[in-house]
Amino acid sequence: MRIDIITLFPEICRGPLSESMLKRASEAGVVDLHLHQLRDYAEGKHRITDDTPYGGGQGMLMKPEPFFNAVDALRSGSTKVILMSPRGKPFSQSEAQRLAQETHLIFLCGHYEGVDERVVEHLVDEEISIGDYVLTNGAIAAAVVCDAVIRLLPGVLGDNRSPEEESFSEGMLEFPHYTRPAEYRGWKVPDVLLSGHHGQIERWRAEESVKRTRKSRPDLLGEG
Repeated sequence: MRIDIITLFPEICRGPLSESMLKRASEAGVVDLHLHQLRDYAEGKHRITDDTPYGGGQGMLMKPEPFFNAVDALRSGSTKVILMSPRGKPFSQSEAQRLAQETHLIFLCGHYEGVDERVVEHLVDEEISIGDYVLTNGAIAAAVVCDAVIRLLPGVLGDNRSPEEESFSEGMLEFPHYTRPAEYRGWKVPDVLLSGHHGQIERWRAEESVKRTRKSRPDLLGEG
């Protein structure tokens, strides 16, 4: 998979996407990740990427030309262009799994008061939001989405079962985990996990997953 992130602040993405398993994924050639400075695609002597909005209003709006120029230079026949936007479709594990099937993703990252609507209407395939709150810029959100997507690519986690057993993979939160020591400060690991009885362990994990989901995210169960 190839991923291009177009932003005024590429360094925001560089840190989290160049560590741990994401770094190994790049080194192994599983993902071909590129960070682009939006200003490099701006026109004119001063490379201006924003301007005041027509009709008045506070703040600055990002101009359309840099985004169109960047995508024109990077797009291929299989490209999906995504705008990180608070008004976009809520991001979820199922969305990460869907995007992991793509071969080329281009992420456009807004700033200031947003982007010229012509970018949305004529350049973007879909808008994605990582939550109902406002961030300083879209680069932070793009890094979050890329992390969730890249770790689902074959070979990244090193265990093909891992993505299937994590939180949200089956619509519920993951069950509790424990490791050594079996007792710490008087707190003991549940006896069932020490029993060696795999059937009982699986039933316990399923029950605990439901309990945890009902407590923290009842909406995932259609409750609350």
